[in-house]
Amino acid sequence: MSNYSVFLPSYSIGEDVYKEIPNICEPYGKKAVVVGGKTAMLKVKEALLEGIKGSNIEIVDFVWFGGDSSYENVEMLKKNPVVAKADMIFAVGGGRSLDTSKTMCDQTGQPIFVFPTIASNCAAITATTVIYDANHVFKELYFPKKPATHCFINTKIIAEAPSNFIWAGIGDALSKEYECTFSSRGDKLDHTNLLGVDISRNCVEPLLKYGKKAYEDSKLHKVSDELEQVILNIIITTGLVSVLVINDYNSCLAHSVYYGCTTLEKIEKNHLHGEVVSYGVLVMLTCDKQFEERDRVYKFNKSIGLPTCLAHIEVEEKDLDKILRKAMETGDIKHVPYEITTEMIYNAIMDLENVAL
Repeated sequence: MSNYSVFLPSYSIGEDVYKEIPNICEPYGKKAVVVGGKTAMLKVKEALLEGIKGSNIEIVDFVWFGGDSSYENVEMLKKNPVVAKADMIFAVGGGRSLDTSKTMCDQTGQPIFVFPTIASNCAAITATTVIYDANHVFKELYFPKKPATHCFINTKIIAEAPSNFIWAGIGDALSKEYECTFSSRGDKLDHTNLLGVDISRNCVEPLLKYGKKAYEDSKLHKVSDELEQVILNIIITTGLVSVLVINDYNSCLAHSVYYGCTTLEKIEKNHLHGEVVSYGVLVMLTCDKQFEERDRVYKFNKSIGLPTCLAHIEVEEKDLDKILRKAMETGDIKHVPYEITTEMIYNAIMDLENVAL
């Protein structure tokens, strides 16, 4: 048996959670640089400065991350002398911003603290980053040695963000349980993978229970218990699964359908990742003949306006050949309990078109 290490994420959550910064961050140094998106930095600046008031921590500068999670922007940040001299990095914003800083800090060895401003995915606590090329096209996954040092989830700031981010986050989080349990089906799981797969079984029920109310509250920019539970589900529950399981278990057919759909310009332009993934969940459950689960998710999607048919994501039947070709090329459906064919996905999509609930 070989040695291995598992680095689990840690987090703090609340409406006034930034007041915890000094207690958690001071052991790592005094000088911090904030790196993030322009809008995100504006949203958190006042709260961050208030959070460190009276402490030994000084925010030296606020630096734009470059606009996309790319190696070019990672190198740009590494060459910035203010960033290079910082004792720690405060990464703020959404997934692409956080991933840029996570990649950079993995290479520089600087401690990184993350401050998500939206809850549309679990990037804040994962040990994975998505890298795009200079043309903003997906390039590859990058795997830092460990997650961020700590994550500060400010529910007030997330509640103030546009509600479509929570909406899409719910759609993306719905996939984790179904994809993880499906892709690991029949495998002999070691301790770490077994733990991750078991955690994934806690993704769907809280979303079905609290999701609609949380989405309604996010439209009102209101912090509620339901919203907090859903934020934790999107960022923490799914993120813990991602950290614990092998990459083969992290995504499956729902994401293959998403990647297939991104071959259409209108998907990239008009639709969010989690929105399209939630449609992919329905396709996957139909393909696997989990009709009872499919119908539960179908009704939930319908209740909050997530897609249930091709028309909802502007896809026509003539687009399917292109979508299916790309879906079949993805690695997401390589590690599965049985072979998934183009015909099976097509039939599942067509069967889903005939569902009326």
